[in-house]
Amino acid sequence: MNFLLIAVIVLGLIGLISAVILFGASKKFAVKEDERLAKVQEVLPGANCGGCGFPGCSGFADACVKGADAGSIDGLLCSVGGNDCMVKVADILGMTATQVEKKVAVVRCNGTCEKRPQIAFYDGRQTCANINACGVGETGCGYGCLGCGDCVAVCTQDAITINTETGLPEVDEDKCGACGACTIACPRNIIEIRKRGVKDRRVWVSCVNKDKGPVAKNNCTAACIGCSLCVKECAFDAIEVKDNCSYIDAEKCRLCRKCVEVCPTKAIKTANFPIKIIDN
Repeated sequence: MNFLLIAVIVLGLIGLISAVILFGASKKFAVKEDERLAKVQEVLPGANCGGCGFPGCSGFADACVKGADAGSIDGLLCSVGGNDCMVKVADILGMTATQVEKKVAVVRCNGTCEKRPQIAFYDGRQTCANINACGVGETGCGYGCLGCGDCVAVCTQDAITINTETGLPEVDEDKCGACGACTIACPRNIIEIRKRGVKDRRVWVSCVNKDKGPVAKNNCTAACIGCSLCVKECAFDAIEVKDNCSYIDAEKCRLCRKCVEVCPTKAIKTANFPIKIIDN
């Protein structure tokens, strides 16, 4: 019985000494979290989309606090919360927020079902990544949208849907935070993050086909054929043809839309412009 009592006492002393040591160590080596981190994270949208370039909202909050300590948070932007969110962050950190131009995801493919005839049938797991790995897909265009919705699956803002009639993704610009998740998910790189533009007006080439003109048009009647008519029409040097496909530089574009009028395949698209009224 004495041996049992002694064992209990010894174990109790060992536990007590260990607790004291752990308590002292926790106090000595404790890492104090900056209270600003929690405050910044509280005003963030909590999307954890990674569009800011950091691992989630906690990573972005940490970058903001470190930036403030270094004297500037310029260049940091919560793509979902936008400038309004950054104003709140700046207030917490005692900084001044720099207004950053808003952006939005743009789909660079206009090859609807009727414009791209089906030439094959894919019988497998319905994801864009899988179909793309098998070849050009069910149509002759090896660059266009595959329509399975990989972009929809990764969008944390429910900003993308697949139009059942056209088979193409559509972006709700009121919901889109330009996080870039859809651009990464698309195996054919047809989704681009572009400037929203003045009054949310945009002009872009809705095609990424690199085939030569006759081949591209044969596979899709809405494809850019690299004819350069838009380049010749643009007075601001905002358009160039590279790899048989036109591209409009959003920084140089003045939204005159003259390129839209001369495009023979109607591959250049616009958004949010007032409808032209033609007098008879």
